[in-house]
Amino acid sequence: MDSLSFLGNAEISAVESLYRQYLNDPNSVDLQWQIFFRGYEFARKNYGDTSQAPSEQMIKEFRVIDLINEYRKRGHFFTRTNPVRTRRKYYPTLDIENFGLSQSDMDTVFHAGKEIGTGPATLRQIIDHLQKTYCQSVGVEYMYIRSPERVEWLKKKMESTQNTLHFSSEEKKEIFSCLVKAIGFEKFLHNRFVGQKRFSVEGTETLLPALQQLVKSGTELGIKEFVIGMPHRGRLNVLTNILGKPYHHVFREFAASRYEDENLLGDVKYHLGYDNVVSLSNGKKANILLVPNPSHLEAVGPVVQGIAHAHIKHLYKSDYNKLCPVIIHGDAAIAAQGVVYEVIQLSELEGYGNGGTIHI
Repeated sequence: MDSLSFLGNAEISAVESLYRQYLNDPNSVDLQWQIFFRGYEFARKNYGDTSQAPSEQMIKEFRVIDLINEYRKRGHFFTRTNPVRTRRKYYPTLDIENFGLSQSDMDTVFHAGKEIGTGPATLRQIIDHLQKTYCQSVGVEYMYIRSPERVEWLKKKMESTQNTLHFSSEEKKEIFSCLVKAIGFEKFLHNRFVGQKRFSVEGTETLLPALQQLVKSGTELGIKEFVIGMPHRGRLNVLTNILGKPYHHVFREFAASRYEDENLLGDVKYHLGYDNVVSLSNGKKANILLVPNPSHLEAVGPVVQGIAHAHIKHLYKSDYNKLCPVIIHGDAAIAAQGVVYEVIQLSELEGYGNGGTIHI
């Protein structure tokens, strides 16, 4: 279907009314109309009298805008997220020929570059900017979101930074130190407790600096408490290196001949939770609770939400900015377990919502 087919059923007077409404507040009209009116104003400003037949350059400007929007919609299909396997081919590709452009246009300056915050730029520069934003090691799928405000916020945040973080020397050292601790912990368990189940974090060690940065950034925004739910894999590492559970406590649990020796309540060590007030490198403190979980993956999700909801209501007087729920999922479990989607369905209902949850 033609992307402008919605115009066919619109009366001129209604369109004029919507345009006046758009001029007063762009976000007050539907996203499709916002895009249409932006294109209309762009043409008026750059090409003058619109009663004349559009020039070839003007037509190509709109083709470049189509290209930009396709990167926003489908760029995540072409990311480099797997270092050991070639990316599967998806069609149609984002080749410029699919948008009525050619290699001869690569060094032509297009005003459509304003759409991504670069200002007028060559097609080569626009594509380079889009590939760095949407087709590197971070894949983003967000154009399906129904809220125009959220879409615009995400768009500006990502396109202004090209989805790339720039760390200071101290931040790099902090990340490196966190990774060394995570890897060293797993190696010690492997060598010292041979053959015992531990559900290591090996292969996904970046979870640790990610959680560390999440907690650190959260406290700088005023968050006091984090309630975390996660499966078995990586739990022991999160317990020790994020929540600060003493290493010797974990080692004792491995060495215990009977569950009751360590008061494990008949459960295994990689099911256990922990609660601690953690001192952070930014000088702040955070209360972090890792919720116990059973063998049933994803069953901890509603438990996390219930704890978070109770704490927000009773400890923080319904201030949703004081507590952040975090749920860590396995790739297969999040896709297959119905409880995930049952919780999502409840998340925006009054009496159930917690102001948002971070999902990893």
